[in-house]
Amino acid sequence: MMKANKSIQCTVANCKHHCSNENYCSLDCIMVGTHECNPSMDQCTDCKSFDLKQ
Repeated sequence: MMKANKSIQCTVANCKHHCSNENYCSLDCIMVGTHECNPSMDQCTDCKSFDLKQ
């Protein structure tokens, strides 16, 4: 059973690390990155710890 990390809120239900009954991640830490050379908005950032739920 996954343990919700109350320090990492998450609403991405199709990630395998998402705690399905709560909006939290189960990882101890995550990696946040970007797909832009010079990010200027929150839409430019990505959770690099995302792993698609099977």
